[in-house]
Order: sequence, then structure tokens, then C-alpha cells
Amino acid sequence: MALRMSSLFLRTLRENPADAEVPSHQLLVRAGYIRRVSPGIYTWLPMGLRVLRNVEKIVRDEMDAIGAQELLFPALLPKAPYEASGRWEEYGDNIFRLKDRKDDDYLLGPTHEEMFTLAVKDLFSSYKDLPLAIYQIQTKYRDEARPRAGVLRGREFVMKDSYSFDIDEAGLDKSYQLHRDAYIRIFDRLGFHYVIVQAMAGAMGGSKSEEFLATAENGEDTYVHCPHCGYAANVEAVRVPVPEAVPFEGTPGAHAESTPDTPTIETLVAHLNEHFPRSDGREWVAADTLKNVLVTLVHPDGTREPLAIGIPGDREIDEKRLGAQVEPASVEPFEEKDFAANPTLVKGYIGPNVLGSEGTSGIRYLLDPRVVDGTRWVTGANWEGQHFIDLVKGRDFEADGVIEAADVRVGDACPSCGHALESARGIEMGHIFQLGTKYAEALDLKVLDQNGKLQTVIMGSYGVGVSRAVAAVVEGNHDDLGIVWPRELSPVDVHLVATGKDVTRDPEVFETGEQLTRELEAAGLSVLYDDRQKVSPGVKFKDSELIGVPTIVVVGKSLENGVIEIKDRRSGERREVAVGDAVAEIVREVRGGAGAKEAVDTANAEGTGSAGS
Repeated sequence: MALRMSSLFLRTLRENPADAEVPSHQLLVRAGYIRRVSPGIYTWLPMGLRVLRNVEKIVRDEMDAIGAQELLFPALLPKAPYEASGRWEEYGDNIFRLKDRKDDDYLLGPTHEEMFTLAVKDLFSSYKDLPLAIYQIQTKYRDEARPRAGVLRGREFVMKDSYSFDIDEAGLDKSYQLHRDAYIRIFDRLGFHYVIVQAMAGAMGGSKSEEFLATAENGEDTYVHCPHCGYAANVEAVRVPVPEAVPFEGTPGAHAESTPDTPTIETLVAHLNEHFPRSDGREWVAADTLKNVLVTLVHPDGTREPLAIGIPGDREIDEKRLGAQVEPASVEPFEEKDFAANPTLVKGYIGPNVLGSEGTSGIRYLLDPRVVDGTRWVTGANWEGQHFIDLVKGRDFEADGVIEAADVRVGDACPSCGHALESARGIEMGHIFQLGTKYAEALDLKVLDQNGKLQTVIMGSYGVGVSRAVAAVVEGNHDDLGIVWPRELSPVDVHLVATGKDVTRDPEVFETGEQLTRELEAAGLSVLYDDRQKVSPGVKFKDSELIGVPTIVVVGKSLENGVIEIKDRRSGERREVAVGDAVAEIVREVRGGAGAKEAVDTANAEGTGSAGS
């Protein structure tokens, strides 16, 4: 049944919503695809729901093609499985928790690893049942602290999550590759440019991990890539090339010097160049200094832990990189009250001598990978107005470990080949990773192997942001006039516009529009027919461009000459065709020539005839 603009539950807007900052949010609201209910929560209106279902169809096609089986878990879940896996606490404030009338705890599912694991445990007990891949397309819930960008970052969203179950690592590798190939086909069909990058598994756990990012200037994720060797990684997953250790025999001993009024790296470097010129003739730079940054880790159980991080002075702490390294803990600033609670720290002049498990403060101390044994640094002496010069790692100070928390920059060395890295931004659309045995062990998922011994099942996890994909497609497919849907995602095949103002003044225009609509439907195409009365042609044209169906058919003044207009929304090309040839031409436009004659023959066989006959 054709959709008719005169009765369709849709209203277009000429102005952007006040809270919409990115193009996809603006256009999906203006074109009548979604409607805001509250921050991060949206209603899918009829046209938007059609696009969402088209995304789901693509995902189902490719998941079914690799033998994965679909099921559906509830969104309302009991506490016990998440408590067993440790995630009831790990998720902290990021999940919606509730109690039933019996005061039992529940949550709205943010993800379903535990449910998948328990389902397999309940039904399968032998290696003969494996390998297995099962998936669902389900609504998820996360209490985002800052929901933004419409359906790109919401509190309620639709996701495809699938899981593989294997008896050994070789099986997991095969399952992982099957899913990876399926994801490439999914994102190729979705119709936007994407990259595959190395990633962190995050709170899910696991080892090998890759993200599929839709390239977008306003994407939330920053990734780096090497044009020389093809290396690509989310900045959270970049591993800094570790320099070789430097021999420090014969290096001058560390000495503390007066450096008053130098609480920042800039003031310190200026003071060093003025009062302590280097013996080798070059100037001091920020990279010669070691900056010790204090943060507070808040663990899922609420405990708070101070953490010191030492990085070269020309770098800054990247909050996302740091956050990924310390999950499931969250990171908060180290405030004045924290300094008051740690009186051995001298703010602005903190040095390694008071940090670490052997330092007087007892604060855990982690270093950037570039700070290797033998490297010499200027760093705080932990006395007001004093810094150490020639403090050598491995000779004068140690740390409790290494952390990848410093920012990654354009021009940094590629971890794979050493060439300079480039940077870009993207939107995370898919994430695949090898979970290993984390959830199987937590929930005791074991099967009997060939020798009759119990073996822990090895799992993989694979997610696609289904509702997010709708917005990502718009981010990569729009112009100044509106959305430009890829053919496979468009809510309908054809947007047919009758430009007449009303049926009494322009009866032939509306009659021809009705006839064409019937014939196109009989030929197997879906149609949005703009049959509105008392609406100007200009408004109808603007709406058709805003809504973004790739094929727009205009029945208007040219009907006097026996022709209608076909417009390609993607290229902007227009052409006139005879009314009698319209259906065949439109079908050919939509289907790329394939099946056009058969579709028209079917329409004729059903007695709809031709709009021009």
C-alpha cells in the first residue's frame, strides 16, 4: 500500500531543532524520521521505522549467511547473572537499575553476554554441539551521562549482538573471521565510507579487538592511520613504540636546582634556558621534562584511589586513552581536598622521589612507555620552587608500571612501520572481539571434549549499532537540501510528487499521479505519493529533497506535453520521459535495469494498464 503525504503521520520542519548539533540529528528530525521524547530517547516515526527495518534486514541477511541463528532475549534482566560476572558493580551508574514489588533487583540490559552464555549452558553440553553462533537484534539501555547527537549517542538504542562459541582457539579464530567478513559485507551495503581499526575491548574483556568506524568529521572517536603500511587504530588502542634503553654510565648525577615560580612546563623551560643552559648547546624543550599528573580513580565499589602518571612534558593526558586503560574504574580530577589528604605532595613540583610503592606518599606511579631506563629528565623535586636536573630512569627513580595515557599526535611514529601517523575522526558502528573464557568461566559454561573431559567454552562477541547506523548513513549521505538515502536503505523506492494545488484545478495531474502510483506498486515498487491539496509545488519539492528518496518522480506542467520528470536525488540529474514509458523507466532507474521488463509485464498482466493509455 502506497504511503500518501496527505495522510502520512509526518511533519517536516524548515528550521533545525535547537538541541541538534550534528547533521544527522538535524535532518532526521526535520524530515520527520524521529521525534525526541527526552534527552537520549527518541520515537521512530513511520518513515524512520522503515529505514531502521531496512538496516535490520541487511544485518539479518549477512548474519544468516554465515549460519548464525537469531533469538531474542528480554530487555528486563535479573541481577544474579551480572553479579556473577562482576558487571553489576563494574557498570556503576551506566545502567538502569530497578526493583520489583518483591524488592528483587533487576536491570535494563545494556548488553547480553551473560544471557547468551547461560542459554548455551542450559541447552548444550558436548563439543559436538559446537561451533555455534547466535544473535539478536534488541533494544539496549545505558544511562549515558551526556546523551547527544540524536540517535548517535542515546540512552535507548537498537543493537545487533552476536556471540560465537567454540571448543578451542582455532575455532574462535575461524568464527571471528566469519563475522569480520560478514561485517565488511554489512557496511558495504549500508552505503557509507568506513575504516577497520584496532580497538580496546573495554569493559567487555577479551583480547583481539577491532572497530568499524564510519568516517565523519564530527565523529566521537579519533583514530590514526599510516598511509605507508595501512596500520589503523583507535587512539585508545595505539601502542607507543618503546625506545631502546639508554646506557647511563658516565651520566652526570642528578642535582636539585632552584626554579622559583615555575609551576608549569612553559615557565620551567623558559627558566632552564635562562639560568641553566645545556652543555650541548641546544635549548631545553618541553620534551626534556617529565610531568607528573595526579588523578583519582573511582572503582565500581566506590573506593577512591590516587594515581600518578608520568609523561613527557610536551604531551597531555588523553582522557579517553586513560579511561580505557583503567576500566572498569572511572577517572576524576585530583582536587584540592585530595592534596590536603596527601600532605607529602608539593603541588606544581611533584617528583618521582615521593611517588610509587617505595615513595613516601605511597601513591601508585605509572610511566609513559617512552620513559625507559637511561633517559634523563628535568622533573619536580617535591620542594617548593625546585626541580631535579639529570634525573635518570633506572638509576634515580623507578615506577610501579607502564600506562598508555598520553595523547597520540599526527606525525607520531607508526607502531608497525615507523612512518608518520595521520589522524581522522569516525563514528563507531561495529565492534568485534575475542572474549575468550571470561564469561564462560564466570558462569561455568563447559562442555565435554573428545576425551570426555570438561572444557571451558571460548567465546567471541560481535556488535553492530543498528539504530546508530541510520544516523551514520545520514552523516555520510546528505547535502544542503536534505538527506540522500542509499537505495537499499531508503524508506520507499519512489517519491512521486503531483505538483497541482488541488484536484479541481489540476485533475489530470492528480489522476496521472494516482495511476502511476498503482502501476509502480503493481511492478513491485514502494511509493510515497505527495497527493496533498492546497500545498504549493515549491513546498512539495523542498520536502522531497529533505526526505531524500533517491528517485523522485514529478507529475506537473510537462504533462501537457505527455511527459513526466524523473530526478536522481543523488546526482541531481533530471530527465523527461513519455508517460507511457514512465513505469518501465522508473523501474529501470530503481533496479538498475534488472527485472524492469518483467516488472512491467507483471503490472500489465494484473490489469493496471499504463498511465498514458
